[in-house]
Amino acid sequence: MAKIEFPKEKIELKAAPTRSKVSGAAFGITKFILGILLLPFVYSTTISFLSQFDLIDKSLQSYFWSGVIAFLIVYLFVWEPAKIYAKGQRILELVFRFFAPLVRVAPYVLPVYFILISVGFLLFSLAVKTEEFSSSGIFLFGFSLSLHLVFSAKTMRSRQGDFLKANYIFGFSLVYIINLIILAFVLNLIFANFSFTVFFNHSFQKAADLIYAIYKQLFVQ
Repeated sequence: MAKIEFPKEKIELKAAPTRSKVSGAAFGITKFILGILLLPFVYSTTISFLSQFDLIDKSLQSYFWSGVIAFLIVYLFVWEPAKIYAKGQRILELVFRFFAPLVRVAPYVLPVYFILISVGFLLFSLAVKTEEFSSSGIFLFGFSLSLHLVFSAKTMRSRQGDFLKANYIFGFSLVYIINLIILAFVLNLIFANFSFTVFFNHSFQKAADLIYAIYKQLFVQ
């Protein structure tokens, strides 16, 4: 009787996608859990930032929020500046092209236009100290940071095969926290009333308290 030999290579090729799907699902679940764990920090950094931001001049606060609102009006009713966002991503890709891991991450994490505006603001403020210049700069802070956050969220949300939306929950939570930290650092350099140290410490403490409260409610009788 002739011996039947099964095509091993074909069997291995079929098994590989299955293993890939399983590992992808496991990685997605891990990122989903990490994303959930980041949510207390999203809350704490927001609350801590607002408490510090409230200490600066009220008129400048209004210019910042006007920048945020202006971007949302342009984005929702006038024009989606997707090409502007894409050009900013290319700038960061060129800057980090020698370090492959950062080429993929930096365009989403770092708000390139906000960073450029901040550097220009800090340099020009040494020579020009007028109320009009300060209000324009703060307005652009709100506009540019909103541009980055909105398009980063849109890009992450539109990715295909995002198991449990893990990439979106984890990725955007991380981007939001890092962007708020960058904004707080810049405001600390500009305004004497804004303390980055207080913001950072309070953010960590509030997140730790919230996580402990949730843990106590779920597991401690």
